Amino acid sequence: MDINLLALNVGNSRLAIGTFMNGILEHVVRVPIVERAKWGEAISEAWAKIAEMDEPEIAGACVNLPALENVEHIIRQIADEPVQWVGRELDLPIRVKTQLPAETGVDRILNIAAAYESMEKACVVVDAGTAVTVDCCDDAGDFLGGAIAPGLSMMLDALHERTAALPRVTFEPPGETFGTSTESAIRQGVFFAIRGLVRDAAEHYAMELGRWPDIIATGGDAAKLFGGWELIHAVSPDLTLHGIALAYANHHIKHNT
Repeated sequence: MDINLLALNVGNSRLAIGTFMNGILEHVVRVPIVERAKWGEAISEAWAKIAEMDEPEIAGACVNLPALENVEHIIRQIADEPVQWVGRELDLPIRVKTQLPAETGVDRILNIAAAYESMEKACVVVDAGTAVTVDCCDDAGDFLGGAIAPGLSMMLDALHERTAALPRVTFEPPGETFGTSTESAIRQGVFFAIRGLVRDAAEHYAMELGRWPDIIATGGDAAKLFGGWELIHAVSPDLTLHGIALAYANHHIKHNT
């Protein structure tokens, strides 16, 4: 479906903005949630790329409800189009088999939907952002559930804030086998904690699926944590944006609108 779409992913740490032109993601920018003064310019620039094209529209996903009203206010000032939110105006693109589907993070669902659209088989998505999530779908593309853990920055902040002596550390992938200073030991700890979560979760999912699933990584910290790791099939930083576009296209095809 050759859509002209402004896709908005309102996360806990970042507002991700993507412009799809004739179905291709041509422009992506991410603005920290705390830098609200920059949202308008970034959204306006992205919208301008498709505003004069055929049937431009806006779709989004949000896991940060306090930011939702501000985003919608900016959109009303910039574009004569409402935002179609996944899970509200737009149907979810896959079946969700969790106990409470309405309470399952829409970003997690969209990540799996986009990965399955590409893989066409059972797979796992690890999203390394504010939190780290490790989610799985089966061969039918149904969202089975997953795991949620603190993200990289949250771990580093907690170690500093909840102890008397541990320093605040800026993360870099460890380049040595052993942490030979307090700082390097902290980097080793959070690095292997997250990688261990991914490996163990994938092993449990593989036992249920009957085979080892391919793992797609996304999120702001994915490249730092998983780049070059043989366990990861691919790092796809724009996976959620593709999931939003997929939900938009599937909804309008299904409803013939």
